[in-house]
Amino acid sequence: MFAGQAPTNIGINNGKLTACPSTPNCVNSQAPVTDKEHAIASLPLSGDLSSAMANLKQVVQAMPRTKIVKETNNYLYVEFASKLMGFVDDVEFYLDNDAQTIQVRSASRLGESDLGVNRQRIEEIRAQLAN
Repeated sequence: MFAGQAPTNIGINNGKLTACPSTPNCVNSQAPVTDKEHAIASLPLSGDLSSAMANLKQVVQAMPRTKIVKETNNYLYVEFASKLMGFVDDVEFYLDNDAQTIQVRSASRLGESDLGVNRQRIEEIRAQLAN
């Protein structure tokens, strides 16, 4: 119902995910740490890229209302839809082998505030990966 248009400016560009807009409905592990509104810690990358991607996909696919849109050996783009109104969040994972971390970006397509949903989702994924 409130899916909005899929973004055209996302993906990996020179080892970076797209920066968050000025609105508070986005988190990005590559945002400056001084940007408290958008900054979030990256996720741990354990093992080789293949097993890390498999673990990440397993966690993501177990979450409700998810759709994997794009996948490469080091990138995963997923749409998450809200239960009630069908708002869509675009979530990206960049498995940065050089830095041994998974960079993340989670952003709402519509609206100004997400009431912390994007941050909570990434923290839930972090907890699931730790198990």
